[in-house]
Amino acid sequence: MDHAPAPEGLTGLAVSATLHCLTGCAIGEVLGMVVGTALGWSNLATVVLAVALAFLFGYSLTIRPVLKSGLPLRAAIGVALAADTVSIAVMEVVDNAVMLGVPGAMEAGLANWVFWVSLVFSLAVAFVVTVPVNRWMIARGKGHAVVHRYHGGGHDH
Repeated sequence: MDHAPAPEGLTGLAVSATLHCLTGCAIGEVLGMVVGTALGWSNLATVVLAVALAFLFGYSLTIRPVLKSGLPLRAAIGVALAADTVSIAVMEVVDNAVMLGVPGAMEAGLANWVFWVSLVFSLAVAFVVTVPVNRWMIARGKGHAVVHRYHGGGHDH
């Protein structure tokens, strides 16, 4: 039987889960924004690429350690989908909304500090918004709580 973590540990777990999510999202987001901006793509095309890559990298960072626990690929993908989908989605909605909302950020270009400061700011805001979402999910045995069942090589059957 799975037990929810003690309330005092929830915030720490949520911060940890959100940092994990932020890592994958940031890799995908930065890569997507850089590629889309460098190629002169529209804001929509750039955001779509950034979001797709954020999900790809976010899921990949979860799948890899779960595979090491001995779970087959299909099951590891299921764990990643259960663990990360809501967190990545919230983070991507917030960070892209902020990025699009900063005047001139998307048009600034890669050599302009406005682009980079806006991107870092958007990811920071997304982190702050996503921590309580992850805390709420972990308290209910959802989200990243699913991944923790596979840490240490053991897993539920």
